[in-house]
Amino acid sequence: MNQKKIILLVEDNPDDEALTIRALKKNNILNEVIVARDGAEAIDLLFGDNENESIFPELILLDLNLPKISGLEVLKRIRSNEKTRMLPVVILTTSNEERDRIQSYELCVNSYIRKPVDFKQFSESILQVGVYWLVLNEGPPQLKK
Repeated sequence: MNQKKIILLVEDNPDDEALTIRALKKNNILNEVIVARDGAEAIDLLFGDNENESIFPELILLDLNLPKISGLEVLKRIRSNEKTRMLPVVILTTSNEERDRIQSYELCVNSYIRKPVDFKQFSESILQVGVYWLVLNEGPPQLKK
């Protein structure tokens, strides 16, 4: 079964969203990107809501500072659900707070990346993330609902 490898980008900042999508395209990472602009929307996409079925992304790029539900809470919910607990989650944030890194790793994040300010460095970071998680890494099989 050849399913599309979806990227779930959880990002509330429109500029960072556009920058991330631009960096993915610039690096020929042409996977479908679904954007959640707050933590509640991410939860709805991952677990479904009353109107929509859930998605099963190959990779989740998760910002920490989100409205409604924080990135750490989203990560906690991902890891506490059998269906999603093995999904690769990469924190992509401006936060350089030690406590954020510690809490992220305590919640079993796969990687913690601080967003570089410079677009060239940011683009290179996205290239590395994309190549590793979408090409080299073999993700978990899709679990039954």
